[in-house]
Amino acid sequence: MEEKYLEFAKEIAYEAGKIMLKYFKDDNGATYKFDKTIVTKADTEINTYLIRKVKETYPTHSVDGEEEQFGKSSYVWVCDPIDGTAMYARHLPVSVFSLALVIDGVPTIGVIYDPFTDNLYSARKNNGAYKNTKKIHVNNFELNDMRSVAHYDMWPKSDYNIYEAINELGKKTYFVSIGSIIKACTCIASGDFTLAIFPGTKHKNCDVAAAKIIVEEAGGKVTNFFGNEQRYDESINGAVISNGVVHQEVLDTLKKYL
Repeated sequence: MEEKYLEFAKEIAYEAGKIMLKYFKDDNGATYKFDKTIVTKADTEINTYLIRKVKETYPTHSVDGEEEQFGKSSYVWVCDPIDGTAMYARHLPVSVFSLALVIDGVPTIGVIYDPFTDNLYSARKNNGAYKNTKKIHVNNFELNDMRSVAHYDMWPKSDYNIYEAINELGKKTYFVSIGSIIKACTCIASGDFTLAIFPGTKHKNCDVAAAKIIVEEAGGKVTNFFGNEQRYDESINGAVISNGVVHQEVLDTLKKYL
C-alpha cells in the first residue's frame, strides 16, 4: 500500500510543478495573509487541487496544507504547496513543492519536487531515498570540513532567535540562506549540504514532514531543537536537519542560546 501512496504523491507533485511553472514568469497574484506571510495564486491552486484529489482517492484521509485543511484523520497528507513563496513571488527559481503522508504523527511517504530542474526527491519507510530514479545519501562531513555547507532560516517573529548559535557554528562551517528550507533539505539528502537549522513552530510541520523521511532514508537525522522526535501532523518545535555526523554538536550549541 505504501508504494501506491507514493505513486499518488508523485502524481500530485508533478501536477503541482505544472501549476508553479504556469504562474512563475508572469503575474502570480502575490498578496499578504493576515500573518503577513506571502501567498500566490499557485499556492492556493495547488492546495485546492490536493484536497480534491485526496477526497476522490482517499476520502477517509485528511489534508493539512499550508493554505487550506480538510478533514480529521490519523492519515494526514501534509503539504507545503510552495516552499520559498517569497522567492517564487519575486520570480527567483528556488522554490519547491512538498508532500508527506503522515500516519499517527510519523511521516511514512515523502516527495519534494523542484519543477525548475525537474528533480523529484522521494522516499518511503525503509526503502531509501531517491532523486528521480537514483538512490541518494547524505555526506559524512564534519562542520569544520572545508566542503561543509549549512543552511539557516530566520524571520522577525520567529519563536527562536538562532543568530547567536549561527554565529558560533559559522566559525566552523559556511552558512547560506537560499530562500527555501525544503530545497535546502534536498541538498542535505543528496550530500551537497551538511546541515539546516529551521526555527519554525506554528504550523511549520508542513515545511519539514516530507524532508524528515527523505533525509533520514538518505542516512541523515531530523529532530526538534532539543534532540527529540516530534509529530508532523501538528505544530513543531524547530528542526535540526543534518547528515547525522554533526547533529549532536549542533544541538549542544543551540542549547547554550535557547
